[in-house]
Amino acid sequence: MDFEQVIRSRYSVRKFESAHLEQEAVDKILNAGHLAPTGCNYQPQRILVLNTDESIEKLRGCTKCHFGAPCAFLVCYNRDETWRRPHDGAMSAPVDAVIVATHMVLEAQNIGVGSCIVMHFDPYKMRETFRIPENIEPSLLLVMGYPHKDAAPLELHSKFRSPGDVVFYDSF
Repeated sequence: MDFEQVIRSRYSVRKFESAHLEQEAVDKILNAGHLAPTGCNYQPQRILVLNTDESIEKLRGCTKCHFGAPCAFLVCYNRDETWRRPHDGAMSAPVDAVIVATHMVLEAQNIGVGSCIVMHFDPYKMRETFRIPENIEPSLLLVMGYPHKDAAPLELHSKFRSPGDVVFYDSF
């Protein structure tokens, strides 16, 4: 698929078919995340794959925003393996996790897999349920699957602020 077509056609899918993703699709999506750039190439991302009935059932106890997806990727980052900005110590790892997730959802769209990026989850329950170590920070959840025939973007999906509202040159 042409890249512009990928980014124009992708929307947050909130209704999925029940079939789990095939391993080939999972591998392609994970590879796209693996190829994503990270601060100084430290690669702090840690990705938990949830693609079984049992793991998805556990996930449902951590978020109401699973939308019945048969697969999910919990994108985390390792706080001990992050580049830090020398001026203020800010970590690149949270940004790195988002870059990784963006590559993943775009590859998913490219291969016909729908996705929704979810921040609404209980990180404490997630940590407990999936035995996530203390140095690993759950950042965002990607729920995925094949879009249901009735899946459609929300009305706000195609409403954009004008570029003049969000783009500035030289100063604000």
